[in-house]
Amino acid sequence: MPKKDKKYSYSDAGVDIGKADRLLGGLKDSITSTFSGRVLNDLSSFAGLFEPELKDCKQPVLVSSTDGVGTKLLLAKQADDYSTVGQDLVAMCINDILCCGAVPLFFLDYIACGKINEKTIKEVISSIASSCRRCNTALIGGETAEMPGMYGEDDLDLAGFAVGLVPKDRIISRENVREGDLVVGISSSGVHSNGFSLVRKIIKEKGLSLDAPFGTEEGTLVQHLLRPTKLYFPFVSQLLHVHKIDIHGIAHITGGGFYGNINRILPANMQAAITEGRWPVHPIFDYFMHQAQIEKPEMYHVFNMGIGLVLLAGQKDLQAIERIAQDAGQQAYPIGQIKKGKGEVSIDFQ
Repeated sequence: MPKKDKKYSYSDAGVDIGKADRLLGGLKDSITSTFSGRVLNDLSSFAGLFEPELKDCKQPVLVSSTDGVGTKLLLAKQADDYSTVGQDLVAMCINDILCCGAVPLFFLDYIACGKINEKTIKEVISSIASSCRRCNTALIGGETAEMPGMYGEDDLDLAGFAVGLVPKDRIISRENVREGDLVVGISSSGVHSNGFSLVRKIIKEKGLSLDAPFGTEEGTLVQHLLRPTKLYFPFVSQLLHVHKIDIHGIAHITGGGFYGNINRILPANMQAAITEGRWPVHPIFDYFMHQAQIEKPEMYHVFNMGIGLVLLAGQKDLQAIERIAQDAGQQAYPIGQIKKGKGEVSIDFQ
């Protein structure tokens, strides 16, 4: 008798259609806890619907950003700890739109994997939802894509998308920057989510143990590396919208470090003159600098060096900024000054 043709199903290709749906259903309470009355959809909708409040917003401008977590995910995979990378994802996007003075409205995520691991996906989405709540931001949509062949079974990638709102006359732009402004640095929690390709190369080639205690600091090396990117919204919201401090520029220090981010908010005829030593550099940076004999300028091109956000403001507002930062659990340091120049960042190394 001729052999019957095999009946194929999606599961034969390695995709479990129902698994993602069941997983999302189990996270419904966590996700919908980020909703407000402005969210008009539920989790069954094809798209996220958000009704913004515009009556007090003259000439409203939408502000958007998209980003990922990068190769930090490979360290999370090695440590089998994805509990904080969702915060990294939210912070990388929302911290960017804060730089324009925007208030975040909603967030979407995209999770791609070779095979859905329920524990991992729950950790990631729970972290995303928790971070959105802290930023008063609705998590109104997302996608979890199981793609065998595109990714290995235990591979994971993340992308995030944030949308915010700012009145046109309150957009923070380089036109507001003045000679004599202070450069105020707001502390980071460590490496945040940039420079991990270099970090991983050093770990591999120097044979460093991720599980070894990190110097005199509490915790292992990998625990310090996986510290999530700070969410600066609670602080910046107080600064701009409650206390209404006149901030002339905001830079999120991500890939490109000091040189590749602060320059983006400088007028062409100004420079940011920064003096090293005016803030405490997290020991993680000194550790990798000495392990791999990295020159200081390169460190400041790659890493945040302990400063995750930079503000440009008049000297008269420094004390208020420091007080608001402290109240928000942040540390603010006057690290430099705006001078005449050519749109560049200069660092006086001590």
